[in-house]
Amino acid sequence: GLFQEADNGTIFLDEIGELPLALQVKLLRVLQENEVRPIGDTKTQQVDVRVIAATQKNLEAEVKAGAFREDLYYRLNVLNIKLPPLRERLGDVPLLIDHFITKCSTHLGKEILKVSPPALSILLKYSWPGNIRELENIIERAVALCDETEISVRDLPSDLRALSMSSLET
Repeated sequence: GLFQEADNGTIFLDEIGELPLALQVKLLRVLQENEVRPIGDTKTQQVDVRVIAATQKNLEAEVKAGAFREDLYYRLNVLNIKLPPLRERLGDVPLLIDHFITKCSTHLGKEILKVSPPALSILLKYSWPGNIRELENIIERAVALCDETEISVRDLPSDLRALSMSSLET
């Protein structure tokens, strides 16, 4: 169904490295034949879909370990963009925060404009083990809790506030 909806467009397959081998075969068939057969249907339907796939796994290593199909790997690996983890590109954090504030404010019907300098300082010192998804979740939480137009330190999760306090003590 998702491939049909994405017909003449783009589909994003997140965490492709987690796809079980049985589903990898089916995905490979879709990519090779440009057609899908909906569940319960006897006829295939042509689809024209650009695929963007992401993973945190090293797919070359997964192929060598037999956990990812080599033919699917080569089919997907047309243009490979390696993006360092967020902790290695902290300069992106303010831009991502602004984006997530806009997105979450719109979704939640709030008018949050920015993050206070002290809160931003905490967010810039954090190591982001959960990467961009973690940042988005933290901003969504902060927007939901914020009762001003600016996210403050008190709107951040307690573990981040605690990290801030421990860094001030050292």
